[in-house]
Amino acid sequence: MSQHKNTSIPSTTVTRDLRQLDKGTGNVYESIVVVAKRANQIAVDVKEELNGKLAEFATTNDNLEEVFENREQIEISKHYERMPKPSLVAIDEFLNDKVYFRNPAKEQE
Repeated sequence: MSQHKNTSIPSTTVTRDLRQLDKGTGNVYESIVVVAKRANQIAVDVKEELNGKLAEFATTNDNLEEVFENREQIEISKHYERMPKPSLVAIDEFLNDKVYFRNPAKEQE
């Protein structure tokens, strides 16, 4: 369903070694900013994807019985709930050099 299907990414919180996070940038705080921006991008993508799938189920009448009986919609929602959080995906991508980033301030020096 989603482009973020990497099953090796944990779906729960993981303790990280901060020394691993500063390898790409030389600064742990800069790395956190990169990861946070990437996590926001992923979250927006996943939200748009989910909203698109759920929009297929939108009806003009608001019959509560129909909403509760729609198993496919429930399964789609459960799938997205089980996915790794965007922050975990972003950290995994960053640590595995799958994120392109640049710092214009450093480039001017």
